[in-house]
Amino acid sequence: MATQPPQNPESRRSSETRRHLANAQRLAALGEAIDRKSGVTTKAPRRGKRSTARRLVITGVVVVGLIVALLGGGYLYAQLKFASIPKLSSAGEVNTLGNQPFNILEIGSDSRVGLTGAEAAMTGAGTAASPGGQRSDVVKIMHVDPIRQTISTLSIPRDTMMTLLKNQAKYGNYNRINVNFENGPALVAQTITANLGIPIAHTIAVSFGGLVNAATAIGGVRMYFPYPARDMMSGLRIRHTGCQTINTTMALALVRSRHYEWFEHGIWNTDVTSDYGRIYRQNEFIKAFISRAKSLWNPLTINNLLSALPQGISLDSNFTLNDLIALAYRFHGINPNAMSYYTLPVVGGHSTLGDVLFINEPLAEQQLVKIFGAQLERPTNPPPNTTGATPMPPVITVPKVVPVHHVVGTKKHPTVTVHHAPVTTTTVEGDQWFDPVPC
Repeated sequence: MATQPPQNPESRRSSETRRHLANAQRLAALGEAIDRKSGVTTKAPRRGKRSTARRLVITGVVVVGLIVALLGGGYLYAQLKFASIPKLSSAGEVNTLGNQPFNILEIGSDSRVGLTGAEAAMTGAGTAASPGGQRSDVVKIMHVDPIRQTISTLSIPRDTMMTLLKNQAKYGNYNRINVNFENGPALVAQTITANLGIPIAHTIAVSFGGLVNAATAIGGVRMYFPYPARDMMSGLRIRHTGCQTINTTMALALVRSRHYEWFEHGIWNTDVTSDYGRIYRQNEFIKAFISRAKSLWNPLTINNLLSALPQGISLDSNFTLNDLIALAYRFHGINPNAMSYYTLPVVGGHSTLGDVLFINEPLAEQQLVKIFGAQLERPTNPPPNTTGATPMPPVITVPKVVPVHHVVGTKKHPTVTVHHAPVTTTTVEGDQWFDPVPC
């Protein structure tokens, strides 16, 4: 029997390149079609440049990897993988309107689904520190503005007290925000809207396993540690200083760390900021993850990520593949260091539950208005304060300033005036000299 001559490696690589470029071109065309339908005009890509379709990202640890993987894997393959991602209830979510700003709720749960036995044991599964039922260890809200092409992320500390909408017989009228996740992410979203007036359009939930799988699939993220570090509770062990690759369980241990220690001047020093420090390290990890995800070009790595993501990540049923692609297309050039990160102002207090956090007014309402603007609603179930009362937050007027105008066009072509909403500012997360940063 005649055998086929071996295929020339250069010919095979050329064929693969043409196939990946064809996928990228189809995705770019799809993104442009979505933008045209929404009334957004995009510039035509310059010839001779690599297509940016495979580098399109939004934000969020696993969301970034999801988009890079989906776009890099080809649209039909992406549809197959997207369909395999578990879907969440969208009850209480609002519809997105054209190019108006919208909010994505990101929940990091303490579910051990997708972890090996050793990994689950490292996270404290089956111990007194890990009670039954799921909790939301991480609660972040991404405010996405497609017109201004900006993303702001608000973190809500997990011990923040909220007025509960359900399960009062079990948890009382007021409890920590993280208890709501036991009944699913939809209840967390509804509780945030009722207490803070933030409308939620989409929800993403990531388990411990989802984070480990995503970080491992992209080959880890690069972070610089100025000092050796550890966390005896989360299992973090960084023995050397400098730029290091963080993946598998070390990635999980870092973003979970609430008892962070660093070795300086011959002694172990403790970060006393607890949730605040953890939130800061999570945000730095997100920046490093985005930078790493945007650099992915290896088809094998992309395929590994596609295969790993359904294990530990869930999206609400309103999220479609086209939604992700359209967002990614608009935010393909985002710089992770240019994104804004905030933490809801809170004050420490004590209740029958122990040490908890109460929302600090009027600072909290001022910050919410600056981030969400006129989109912010009046709460229907305000959170309790340190006295146990539930007063409505103060009314903060949204600043009225003259919008910025940019004229686009030439004498040969009609001009179009684009109105951009003014950029508001507030205090952004600070730096902790002993914490790791992307490298």
